[in-house]
Amino acid sequence: MDLAAVAMDAGRSRGRRWPEPVHPYRGEYARDRDRVIHSRAFRRLEAKTQVFTTRYSDHFRNRLTHTIEVAQIARTVAQALGLNTDLAEALALVHDIGHPPFGHAGETRLNELMRDFGDRFEHNLHALRIVEQFEQRYLDFPGLNLTFEVREGIVKHSRDYSPADFPELAEYELDLRPPLEAQLMNAVDEIAYNSADLDDGFEARLLQIGMLREELPFLTGIYDEVDRGHPSGRTKLKIGETIKRLLDYLATDLIEQTRRLVSTTGARNTDDIRRWPRRLAGFSPQVAENNKALKTFLYRRLYDHPAIVEERDRSVEALEQLFRYYLAHPESLPKYYSELAAREPRHRVVCDYIAGMTDHFLLRQHRELVGMPAST
Repeated sequence: MDLAAVAMDAGRSRGRRWPEPVHPYRGEYARDRDRVIHSRAFRRLEAKTQVFTTRYSDHFRNRLTHTIEVAQIARTVAQALGLNTDLAEALALVHDIGHPPFGHAGETRLNELMRDFGDRFEHNLHALRIVEQFEQRYLDFPGLNLTFEVREGIVKHSRDYSPADFPELAEYELDLRPPLEAQLMNAVDEIAYNSADLDDGFEARLLQIGMLREELPFLTGIYDEVDRGHPSGRTKLKIGETIKRLLDYLATDLIEQTRRLVSTTGARNTDDIRRWPRRLAGFSPQVAENNKALKTFLYRRLYDHPAIVEERDRSVEALEQLFRYYLAHPESLPKYYSELAAREPRHRVVCDYIAGMTDHFLLRQHRELVGMPAST
């Protein structure tokens, strides 16, 4: 497929830190995608929480299945816009590898713990360190040696970092926008988790149709349309069809609105996209409002549900207790990390080690080392 003028052409990539020969039949971003898939950090996503732990059921999404869904939507949207699907897929697959155990709650707690040392934890920046330092798979270079555009997308895909506050990221030109393939990621991520979390919430019987009628008129309209077309259908299947149409509604609007915004700029290439004063990938105002209402609904009805909160609080308390234990007992760290803690700030080494853990491994380490259950 021919690329749109504003797509990121791999032939114009800024390349890798360590030059490598061109592959005979794979493009540069396809190679990046494959390196991410074969990394340990990517595999560990299978045992990291999305919303529900396996205590509820093994049917629910985990961080890995969520990532696969993001990649599928990203490829679809990128292809519809004539963008580089290999780059979009690579960015989708790598976008969550920096997440610590227990999802956003784990990230928040780690960041709070690091603030005590005048430091921070942020999953995008941790993902960059993973692909540049922690993944050791190749003889010729450290890390995965990904292209500049994928590393840039890891940093820039979901937020703008201040050049003054993050001087260590200067090579990524924080005053410029990333290519459209990276700009799409935040909206694509939201499409994936909003629709999937809604699906899992109904499956867990924590959400009911009556809640939609009270709080989400636009989604109720979609459900009622499905109901009129299938009056005798099973409710579970009607909900599934509603979520399918919701996903299509959001993805279609993202495609059409992004195409409209790019057209209004007169952008002729990726450099024009980078220099534009604001991001150009996103939802139309009305759909953005509906998407925001859906996110608010999910927070109120699902993420803050007592059953979810109780387990989440217990888990992040175990994370904090293990963090403090390792600070006090660095000899309990694996040999590589204990030696590193003697040379580098101990809190950073402990944070990096914990951030790489799966949920189950952290809880097992907590049980063995701390020797006490996290309180509820």
